[in-house]
Amino acid sequence: MAKLGVNVDHVATLRQARGGSEPDPVTAAAMAELAGADGITVHLREDRRHIQDRDVMLLRRTVQTHLNLEMAATDDMVAIAMKVVPDYVTLVPEKRQELTTEGGLDVVKHAQKLDRQIELLHQAGITVSLFVDPDLAQLKACARVKADYIEIHTGTYCNAKEKARHAELAKIEEAVKAGRRLGLGVNAGHGLNYQNLRPILALSGIEEYNIGHSIIARAVLVGLDRAVREMAALVHGS
Repeated sequence: MAKLGVNVDHVATLRQARGGSEPDPVTAAAMAELAGADGITVHLREDRRHIQDRDVMLLRRTVQTHLNLEMAATDDMVAIAMKVVPDYVTLVPEKRQELTTEGGLDVVKHAQKLDRQIELLHQAGITVSLFVDPDLAQLKACARVKADYIEIHTGTYCNAKEKARHAELAKIEEAVKAGRRLGLGVNAGHGLNYQNLRPILALSGIEEYNIGHSIIARAVLVGLDRAVREMAALVHGS
């Protein structure tokens, strides 16, 4: 059965808008787990625009499922991960000016650096995933640097118009198959919501879907418990 990883970054975004302590992403993570989340994801950005170091440390102590820490592929962030020791680290590209992650890592270009960082994370007992576009060259590079997982960037599919969306879905399907052939675990995420997720769910081979914005946006209207339960029901096929 596929798993749902709930990203609580935007709970922290709302907190940081007023610079106070509410709403608390750590509390939100616990509520998401109670509502059926199979894992919790947070992105500790270099500029700390939403999730803070303290959040990550508290989540490491309180998450009962698994903690997936997204971060830029920098030595400073790897050092933080080795201190926190989350269950998973997902290395992502990061630009200071972007609103959200805009594409996948260029593993081909940065293979030497990533190989060294992945080795360090493995030494700390951390499972490593690389956030990549559905591109065969990138997937082969992920295998060469000894990543455990890939997370396929679904943002282009989610933003595409109807005709283009079918082509993007086909790319994702081929990437899932290729990733499995290369011995990589396969996750997916970015831009997925209660509607566009359904065709992705029809594909086989994806282990976990990491979803945040659409769940938190729906939670504003119907509550976090219901928003997570509805998404978990989709992912779990119940």
